[in-house]
Amino acid sequence: MTPQPAPERRMRSFAQVDVFAETPYLGNPVAVVLNGDGLSDEDMARLATWTNLSETTFVVPPESGEADYALRIFTPGGEIPFAGHPTLGSAHAWLEAGGVPKSPGKLTQECRLGLVDVRRSGTSLSFRAPDPRQVGPLDPSHLDRIARGLRISREQITAHQWVDNGPGWAAVQLSSAEEVLALRPDARHMNDLMLGVVGAYPEGSQLCFEVRAFGAPAGVREDPVTGSLNASIAQWLIGNGTAPRSYKVGQGTRLGRQGVLTVEAHGEEVWIGGNSITCLRGTIHL
Repeated sequence: MTPQPAPERRMRSFAQVDVFAETPYLGNPVAVVLNGDGLSDEDMARLATWTNLSETTFVVPPESGEADYALRIFTPGGEIPFAGHPTLGSAHAWLEAGGVPKSPGKLTQECRLGLVDVRRSGTSLSFRAPDPRQVGPLDPSHLDRIARGLRISREQITAHQWVDNGPGWAAVQLSSAEEVLALRPDARHMNDLMLGVVGAYPEGSQLCFEVRAFGAPAGVREDPVTGSLNASIAQWLIGNGTAPRSYKVGQGTRLGRQGVLTVEAHGEEVWIGGNSITCLRGTIHL
């Protein structure tokens, strides 16, 4: 059999953006290939494994006439249909590279989940939380696995819900942010859990909640700051009256980060926002 020539590689525009960061290198980085057209799924997955970030994205031409661009989103474990911090980081990089939205002040991203609206306010970007794919309480066996993985008792879980908007998230609420920060999960029992944990700060604090995100099935043991999870947690907690319609969330504290997310509810819509900072810009040979 005659060997097939390897696909021709070329230099492509590249950025690494720190998302939900008010100070560089204290948020959650995403790697963005700004002209990803022509790359195979294998090429994309290989780069995502190599960057070893929670997500690597590829901007490609959209199929929908409504979208400004399309986004392919890969974790080290494979492609996912939607993620929050890659949405904002990729929008930030696309705008910095000279992208011009069809609608002033708003852009529309196409991804495997569908169309996602992103709006700009000053230096901040926010995305409209997509409708969840799965909601409702978790079953007892799932809760048992979560409690075992988190090394806590079932009684410490004050509320629970499916909050899956693409990555497969389930969420549990503990009685305080302090309890969330004190968690020391048992990795042996976290391998099949896409899990968010949320707890409230005392009244009068600058932050309303602390969140932690565990995503071993996606190749991410703990994600520093997670837009998709916070979006669906906000829909859950605002919907049941536990959270106010406008608040700030902290995430990444146990990992030495200082991620801050803003949550705003307008009617039935929930918007998740934060600051993005480009830390690396150049070209990548793919």
